[in-house]
Amino acid sequence: MIKVERIMMLLGLLSLSFGAVFAQTEKPPAPAAPRETKIPLIVEKRLPTGLRVATVERKNVPLVTVQFLLNDGANVEAKEKAGLANLTASMLTKGTKTKSASQIAEAMEFLGGSINAAAGWNNSFVTITVMSDKLDAAMAILADVVLNPSFKQDELDLLKSQTLDGLTYNLKQPGFLANYVASTYSLGEHPAGGTPDSLKGLTRADVVDFHKKNYYPMFSTLIFSGDVTPARAGTLAQKYFGRWNKTLSSMVGDSTYVPQPADGSKIINRLLVVDLPDSGQASVNYVRRLEALYRRDKTVYFPASVLNSVLGGGYSSRLNQEIRIKRGLSYGAGSVFLWHSAQSNFSTRTQTKNESAAEVAQLVEEEIKRLIKDDVKADELGPRKLVLNGDFGRDLETTAGIADRVAELYTFGLSTTELNDFIPGVNAVTATQIKKFAGDYLKGGDMIIVGDYKIFKDDLAKRFPNMKIEVVKAADWK
Repeated sequence: MIKVERIMMLLGLLSLSFGAVFAQTEKPPAPAAPRETKIPLIVEKRLPTGLRVATVERKNVPLVTVQFLLNDGANVEAKEKAGLANLTASMLTKGTKTKSASQIAEAMEFLGGSINAAAGWNNSFVTITVMSDKLDAAMAILADVVLNPSFKQDELDLLKSQTLDGLTYNLKQPGFLANYVASTYSLGEHPAGGTPDSLKGLTRADVVDFHKKNYYPMFSTLIFSGDVTPARAGTLAQKYFGRWNKTLSSMVGDSTYVPQPADGSKIINRLLVVDLPDSGQASVNYVRRLEALYRRDKTVYFPASVLNSVLGGGYSSRLNQEIRIKRGLSYGAGSVFLWHSAQSNFSTRTQTKNESAAEVAQLVEEEIKRLIKDDVKADELGPRKLVLNGDFGRDLETTAGIADRVAELYTFGLSTTELNDFIPGVNAVTATQIKKFAGDYLKGGDMIIVGDYKIFKDDLAKRFPNMKIEVVKAADWK
């Protein structure tokens, strides 16, 4: 009996202890003071050929990232040649006049490094990362692929086939298809990765011509970040790129965008459904083309960045809170500003069950309305700024992250001191600025839903009774 009483007493004490522990952890701890972000110094020079060399020296690890950046991408390709910039960049590592694709890959692997190449809307790039004692040999490979690509027909045929196979698969995925449709329907652009028809029509002559007319030193930058001094970077740049001297001659992309008339009193200007029968999920995107909104304008960029952090930048953002955390309608919801040279784009993105597609579209509209109507309270605004500044700081902790941040500066013609302005610029944004920005720029976009229309047709009509719903078949979208 005494043993039983002792056991009961012990259990009681344990329960009190656990209760005290749980009581102490009901509230999350206050956030720690933000760590000081060390802003890297960018040392810049130009070679006699016009090639710019930018170096950010970091001695913490014996690693170097070098990015060859070209300020031309899909923005300079014709619509009927969509995908040409990316195909050209991707072909750079598929063989040179002296090395095959496999020999390039083996050489980088032997050095313990990596190499990749691609193109986006604003630029094209080739990036290598390698230990600092192997940098000289890696630079020889980088220069070879940029300056001496062979563009062999068999490699081009293989890459085109792989790209088309990937595109065919992706066009059956709601999220990819929504972005693909938005590029032409809402943004007046073309898919940077190409269309099935455009990719099939691209030839070796097209690739050779794009490289000849766009890859030249005056519009290029070599970005070194990591365990390398500016002096060594300049020496290596001169050694491997010093003889690269070409006459300026650039292709010019075409633009046939005609702004759609929009009712400034409404959030949603057009409601488009892309019917993808038997799709397991639906993608819900709100898309807005932003005319004359430039990355280099700090009065635009910083309010947009903080607004995005509040609305859809991360786990605790409003869209993710409302759609995922509170209602469990998606694995994630977010938003993004995409900065282009001529204009910029804003979109929200999420995927959900077909049955809840209309509900999610309505939630997105309501959250945009809330930004326009109400000031963001200080207890929400402060943490969202911390998230933004934290992401920025983490980018500066890796050689690749630094290279990407510096590449952004040169892509948009920004000052090398711009990195110093980021955290002060974010911290200076007010709730009034966010509200004004939302009212000025977020209204009048398109809601694009890709999914099995028959499942959410009635609910969509019920939730948006005053909207004309345009429906197209996924198979008919070119």
